[in-house]
Amino acid sequence: MEQHERALDAYLDQIRADPEVLAVVVVGSVARGTERADSDVDVYLVVTDEGFARATAERGYAWTERHDADYPGSYIDIKLASPAYLRRAAAVGDDPTRASFDGARTVWSRDASIQDLVAAVPRVDEAVWGERVRSHLAQVRLYGGYFLRQADERGDPFLAAHAGIHLALAAARTALAEARTLMPGPKYVSTLVRSVPTPTGFVPAWDRVVARADRASGDALLNVLEAWLGDRLRAEDTLSVFIRDNELAWLQGTVPAEFR
Repeated sequence: MEQHERALDAYLDQIRADPEVLAVVVVGSVARGTERADSDVDVYLVVTDEGFARATAERGYAWTERHDADYPGSYIDIKLASPAYLRRAAAVGDDPTRASFDGARTVWSRDASIQDLVAAVPRVDEAVWGERVRSHLAQVRLYGGYFLRQADERGDPFLAAHAGIHLALAAARTALAEARTLMPGPKYVSTLVRSVPTPTGFVPAWDRVVARADRASGDALLNVLEAWLGDRLRAEDTLSVFIRDNELAWLQGTVPAEFR
């Protein structure tokens, strides 16, 4: 909308003289063209690698500016990035980081390489998607087929809640990975599981686990996933994949699968 473009222009006038600033990349609803009249403007401020190190030490990784300066309720929501940050995000970034660059628009740059770096962040290799299906399916099997049953047997409401939410998230992420769809964050999961192709019964079974996680609801969801994608991960490999991606994430130099 016109007011958002005016706000961007004003922000660019404010920062473009700084020699450490390399580019401004618009993301979020304004980049996608889905903004409301009162939406904030989300940007990545790309600075030199040296500037990134200094700024994050002094100011942090994110802040807001220009509150109510450009239209009622307006502000610029700023996240800091650098060329090294963008290269690292493209190589090993988690889903929320990758998704944040989906549809990104570089509105100003003094470095021609920035646009290609930005475009690379949301891309995920086909082999990685396949491994994600396997990884999340292992989570489903352990949380639904073991921990949730243990919670029932022990009458442990905490373990039931813990296993249930992890089962629901892992099942959703299995479906998203199969559809080659990034997960921007937990608040989008309930919508996303309804937007990607899934077999009949998946969404009702998923909703049932979210509403009441117990052995019956867990088994129902697990059965749908096994019939759909169970052949992607051999039963005998499940425990090893789960341990690799959870208990030994520190050894792999990664984070647990649900946070990727």
